[in-house]
Amino acid sequence: MNRKIIIGTRGSELALWQANYTKQRLEDKGYQAELKIISTSGDRSQQWETSFDKLEGKGFFTKELEEALLDKSIDLAVHSHKDLPTNMPDGLMVAGVSKREDPSELLLIRKEAVDENQKFNLKKNALVGTSSARRKSQLLAFRPDVELKDLRGNVPTRIKKLREGQYDAIMLAAAGVERLELDVDDLHVEKLNPEVFVPAPAQGVLAWQTREDDNELMEVIDEINDLDVLIKINIERQILNMFDGGCQLPLGVYCDADPDDEDRLKFKVWISIADDWNKQPKQLYFETLDTDGFTDMIVDHIRAIKPKKIFVTRTFNEHDYLPQALSRLDFDVEGKSLIEFKQIRIKQLPQTDWVFFSSKHAVRYFFNQKPELPAGIKFGCIGTSTSAELRAFGKRADFIGTSTDIKLVGKQFSSKVGNGRVLFPIARGSMQSIQWQMVKRDNVFNLEVYATLKHSIEVAEDKDILIFTSPSNVEAFFEKNKILPHQKIIAMGDATAKALSKLKIKNVSTPIAFDDLGLFQAVLAVSK
Repeated sequence: MNRKIIIGTRGSELALWQANYTKQRLEDKGYQAELKIISTSGDRSQQWETSFDKLEGKGFFTKELEEALLDKSIDLAVHSHKDLPTNMPDGLMVAGVSKREDPSELLLIRKEAVDENQKFNLKKNALVGTSSARRKSQLLAFRPDVELKDLRGNVPTRIKKLREGQYDAIMLAAAGVERLELDVDDLHVEKLNPEVFVPAPAQGVLAWQTREDDNELMEVIDEINDLDVLIKINIERQILNMFDGGCQLPLGVYCDADPDDEDRLKFKVWISIADDWNKQPKQLYFETLDTDGFTDMIVDHIRAIKPKKIFVTRTFNEHDYLPQALSRLDFDVEGKSLIEFKQIRIKQLPQTDWVFFSSKHAVRYFFNQKPELPAGIKFGCIGTSTSAELRAFGKRADFIGTSTDIKLVGKQFSSKVGNGRVLFPIARGSMQSIQWQMVKRDNVFNLEVYATLKHSIEVAEDKDILIFTSPSNVEAFFEKNKILPHQKIIAMGDATAKALSKLKIKNVSTPIAFDDLGLFQAVLAVSK
């Protein structure tokens, strides 16, 4: 290709970074390129303080670039892929995409607004800046106490407004902050797991848009295109398109892929979608080895979700996410533990480097006794709910096992600990699944801190979904109840699933994560 490639870009710092990154990629392949800056209606509207909800995702940041492509004043337009409308003008196409930068959201918090005992380490009733409907819906779902205020301007401007005290915290895409290499050391940076706080479709990816008839340039773009990323974000964008939404739709979609045990590629998709920014989002997880018809299945399933009657073998606390989220979607939720706990007094603590908790009950019955621990001791746990219980006692987990595969968590923790000595506060009769994965068995110390007593009750037969949270609850349930043909069963973890399997209970679902969000996702997966 002999001609110089004219790259069209917006004039913001981030847009220029993206365009220069593209220019460098092309020059590395031996092609000549230059930039042409084009002002868009989105840029001008931000100067006029127009609400961001009315701008993003419907072409306000791309329209003039696309017009320049069509009139051939530029050859290539560089976009943040998430800004592109799902329906492209006739004659244009996305010829390729970049590698994916970190798709996570960042919650930037002023130091005085940090509270480590609260979710996301954000103080109660904090004022948070964001104009994204998607971010609003998810943040309010997890933290209904926060106050939201619209936030506009480019990335540095938004951070400047935070530093000036106009907000306690703001939300930004991690990719933008990292690409600009911005110094935010004066702020607390909370990076949100994209599997929990779901990003926008194609977040962190650049789209390279060309004319459909420019075959010569398309061959050039093929040389820098990331095919693996393209496959994943096509799934995300197809779902966005099927819901007929731009970024003002409270929709987050994140797709990843890993090889399974047989080296087949397993696609995993996390979704958060709400009817409006101030409504509870439906949060779901799907996986498949075959992407044919995958997005149709996902969208059909979400549209078919109906409220159900649910019984959970757990007595809820006031701020538990599961009953709140389900109730906001008009589910009828009853929670009642079928077991009771009795504290076992701690007589002596061995000297260890770590304390590992398999449940929040273990945390509670351990710290309620005010044990004297050496300075610098580290804490490990399973699941975010156990981690949250640790935070309630003023402790932070140095290791959190999030997989539902207990053996995998045990191996990960063993690798983290190395030759360290570990104390395991446990229930009497615990299966000790994590302990058996520890390489240095002589460095394992079990300490019984509570006992489990069965307290069976009769559960109403009109329940559509039964959620079992422990093997002991399974045993207690079957003392006075049985599973009915219409009931769907969810087991919290492998041990609980095995307890049901021993009783010949089939078609048991397990959540992807050991927390309320994982259970919420599992409930919506069987609620249609």
